[in-house]
Amino acid sequence: MSLLTGSTSDFFGLDIGTTAIRLVQLRGPSSPKALVKYAYVPLEGNVALSESKGDQQKLAKAIEQLVSQSGVSTKNVAVGIPSSRVFTTVADVDRLPGNELAKAIRYQADSLIPTPLADSKMDWAVIGDSPSDKVKQEILLSSVTNKFVEARLDLLEGIGLNVIAFEPDNLAMARALAISDPKAQLILDVGRLSTDLVVIQNGAPHLTRSIPNGVEAIVRATAQNLNIDAKQAEQFVFKFGMSKEKLEGQVLQAISGTVDLLTSEIEKSIKFFQTRYAGMTIERIVVTGGASVIPEFPLYIANKFGLNVEIGNAWRNVSYAQDRQNELLSISNQFGVAVGLAERSS
Repeated sequence: MSLLTGSTSDFFGLDIGTTAIRLVQLRGPSSPKALVKYAYVPLEGNVALSESKGDQQKLAKAIEQLVSQSGVSTKNVAVGIPSSRVFTTVADVDRLPGNELAKAIRYQADSLIPTPLADSKMDWAVIGDSPSDKVKQEILLSSVTNKFVEARLDLLEGIGLNVIAFEPDNLAMARALAISDPKAQLILDVGRLSTDLVVIQNGAPHLTRSIPNGVEAIVRATAQNLNIDAKQAEQFVFKFGMSKEKLEGQVLQAISGTVDLLTSEIEKSIKFFQTRYAGMTIERIVVTGGASVIPEFPLYIANKFGLNVEIGNAWRNVSYAQDRQNELLSISNQFGVAVGLAERSS
């Protein structure tokens, strides 16, 4: 799904995250595509989130330097849009011929998206039969404000890049991480500030959600409850995690309330999916993002929901030299969006 599309097979994926910028270039007509280049640069402060002119200039300079230093062979780029900036929903629509369907969706979208249609870019994809009305079909609908897209387009074109597509981060991430299986699976990306959740069924997203709770909230809870500074709290979280044995379980006690707030939101999403799609159950959870490397966090999720939990591998559909495996797997939890963007068919 794209909110802006051009047609070319030579491009790279660009993930402008809250703490870093990442890019991936792949080559090949089909899966697995071969890894050509990958690179990243950390971002300081809130540069990626700020709309101030000075911070936007810093962001543009960081992207320009990253692209130059990476050695990618093209200026064509597919760009991720943060989930906080995108509205995505599933809706039922009438079965109509192509042109009529497009008109009907635009008419219906007025009551579905939170911003005026005239101020938004919108895209949709048919994902199957409606589970609740046999005469209708189901679509996945995404929208983003013109203001955000145009500002990002100006920034990227200003440094000489040619944007061929914008795509929501969570959909790109799901493309990279979803396991080939017709059964439903939940992709869980616990990032710095928020958690992206996507339920995939038969290869198509049927539920997407962004939860405003991530690694930073877990670190903050540790600092407050153990009365330590943020830097030490972060070290404790990633060293001791959710272990009952390590540090006498003090970190577990400090963060369990915050983690339970997150799991309760995940549980609501699972119930929503299983209510809408009667008879379907989620078979596994694929965990990625910063929290995937918190000790025993994936095990905690597995025990909480009684499901198989796997650590996501962003490179699972990418071919690369065997001697790079350890290097790539060590950063896999950070590259899901960039890889997914690079894996687009066009």
